[in-house]
Parts: sequence; structure tokens; C-alpha cells
Amino acid sequence: MDADRRDRLVALRRDLHRHPEPAWCEFYTTSRIVEEVERIGVDDLLVGPEILDGEARMAVPDDDVLAEWHERAREAGAREDVLDACAGGFTGALATIERGDGPTVALRVDIDALPITESDATTHVPADAGFRSENEGFMHACGHDAHATFGIGVLEAVVDSDFSGTFKLLFQPAEEVIGGGKAVAESGVLDDVDRLLAVHVGLDHPTGEVVAGVDGFLAVRQFEVTFTGESAHAGASPGSGRDAVQALATAVQNLHAIRRHEDGATRVNTGVVEGGTATNIVPESARIAGEVRGETTRLKEYMSDRADTVVEHAAAMHDCEAEIRTTAEAPSAESDAELADIVYDVAGGVTGVTSRLRRDDLGGSEDATYLMDRVQERGGLAAYVGVGTDHPGGHHTPTFDVDEASLDIGIEVLAETIARCW
Repeated sequence: MDADRRDRLVALRRDLHRHPEPAWCEFYTTSRIVEEVERIGVDDLLVGPEILDGEARMAVPDDDVLAEWHERAREAGAREDVLDACAGGFTGALATIERGDGPTVALRVDIDALPITESDATTHVPADAGFRSENEGFMHACGHDAHATFGIGVLEAVVDSDFSGTFKLLFQPAEEVIGGGKAVAESGVLDDVDRLLAVHVGLDHPTGEVVAGVDGFLAVRQFEVTFTGESAHAGASPGSGRDAVQALATAVQNLHAIRRHEDGATRVNTGVVEGGTATNIVPESARIAGEVRGETTRLKEYMSDRADTVVEHAAAMHDCEAEIRTTAEAPSAESDAELADIVYDVAGGVTGVTSRLRRDDLGGSEDATYLMDRVQERGGLAAYVGVGTDHPGGHHTPTFDVDEASLDIGIEVLAETIARCW
């Protein structure tokens, strides 16, 4: 990669890092992506609702939150035409290059950030170098700024190459809440794809290491439960109340007691537990936000069914009602060996790659699995690629950062893999 192009990509990554936006609020990010794609030149560019099934979106913020971020993006310099196209939280973009006969190859990168306050320590490179988050309380703590930059770099490389076929570059919103993958998959915009690559930076692999095919995706369901009882005076007439917090407490204890399954890993977590208004009032409402996961989609369903049963019976024990709502979910998936082998072979010839792994387990969840499953169900191949990066803090921490040397490596590995996808 020549120095001018690298400087431009580093500047883009740092600009995106300064302007992190949470799921479905990636208005400024989408605007910058559109600017870069139009600068490069493509045959087709779809934005926002053109790439999303609106009914399939999950974990969409309230209208007032969307409006706040929409205005923030405007103040930061986002283009009005892009803001109009993305109104209501329909963010993201899909760029397409047509280069004659050949396969249709797609690359998926995600673009949203996390609700974490970024470190302002002088030892934290973004703070020291002047590109720390300007949206206080939010940051790119998982490398999606680098992912978007990978996408732009790969697009430039494919345009400049002798690639033959169709290349689709997807900038997917709302991965962090497992909310965007399904909406893209069900829109049908990738239904003609023969080969799909998804990518993630880091994943506890150092700069110079490439994982050709990531597996071990835990299928996940995130849910909220609202318990409703009846308030009463806790001193004078406690027996006339129906205690929603008792129902919640019973549910929490027994959710974590769900019997694990012999066929593989299962998980459960109650991440938010809240309820009640005062010490002298029998609480009439309480709330849980939790999740279950499984090594396979079937195991996730096992955990999900058991969790619903626990919640319903916990409510009944204390004469309360429970409303259960799924907020987001994603299936498991596996990288195809045939495509991962191409990535592995390509990585062996890329400058800066010092170590290659054919496979590794993610150990978490990702909604790229919706896209991988969609392509594979239609006879295509999919692989999830890991590009290592040295990061001083772990993913989802205030000190996470990306070693920018990883940008060159990721772009070259992905671009050359796309060129060989015959």
C-alpha cells in the first residue's frame, strides 16, 4: 500500500474513532462511508432502508434517542442527503462493483460503537494523539472503526485490481446489540452471493496473526422480563400486596440454576435486575434484562425454553404476571473450510503476517451468523476472518485501541482473498 493511501485510511479510522455512534444511530459514520465510496466510485450504492428489512430490525432505540444522534451527526458535519436517507435509524450502506463474468463475492464489516467512556490517560494513544471519542460516554471499544476502514481499503484495492465478477461491500449497522444482521439478511440484498467474508480485528490475537476461519459462535437470545404485581403498605398491610421483586428474585436464582446440557456449552446471564420504589412499599413492578447462549442454535433454544418456563413459574409462585420480550437473537454458524483455506494461503504471502491459524473459536456471539447462514443455505460459502491487533486493553474496555499496522495486513489479506474467490 502506498504511503498516501495508508495516510488517508489512517485518517479515516481516526475520524470514525472520534465520532463513535451506537447501534442504529450510525448517522455520521454512514455519511463518511458514503463520501469515501463515492470518492472511489462504484456501480451501485444503497443506503439505509434500501439494505434493511425494517420489520426484522432488533433492539432499535426510542425515537428521542434516534433524534438526538441524528442531530449530533448533523452538527458533526454529516451530509443532509445521507441523514435524510437514514432517518428513523435506518443506517448502513452496500456498495457494489460489477466487473464482468465471475462469482459474486461479499465482504461484511460492522460500524457501530459501544456505550463506554473512553480513557483519557496519556498512555492511551487516541487520547495522546488527539482522536479520543468526542461523543462522551461512547467509544469504539471493539474495533469497528478499523472494520469500516478495512472495507474502504478493500474497495479501493478491488477497484484497482483485475478482479472479475461482482463485489459487494456491506457496512452493517447494529452488531453490538445483535440487531442488524437479521435485517440485512432478510432484505435479500445478499441472496446472490457466492462467497461471503466477514472480519473482526483483535479477538486476543496479536498484530501479524491471521485466523483464516473463526468458529465457535454461541447462538444467543437476549430478552427482557417485566414482572407486574400490586403495591401495598409494607408495614400496615403487606399481605394485600403482590411482590414483583420476590418474583424477580425467584426467577434470577432459578435462571442460573438451569441444568446445563451434555451436547455442548450453554450460558445464562441476568445482566440487569431492578425494581421497587421505596422501602415501605411492596413493589408492584420489577424488571430483568438477560440472555441465554448455546454452542449451537438448538442448545440456545433449549436454554431459551427453560428460561421462559422459569420466569413464568416464578411469577406464578408470587401471584404476579410476567411479560417476556425477545430483544435480539442470533444463530450459530461455521466457517467453510474451502473458503478459509484460501484465506490461509493468501495470508502466507502478505507482508507483516507472522503467524497463521486455520481455525479458532470466537467464544461469543455475532450477528454476522445470520448472513453466513443465509449465504450457505443458498449454496454459497462463508468464512469469518480474524485479523490480529495488539491492543493494550481488552475488547469492550475504556483502553481498547487498534494497532494501525493491522490495517495494512487486514486490507491486503481480504482483497487478495476476494481476487482468488473462483
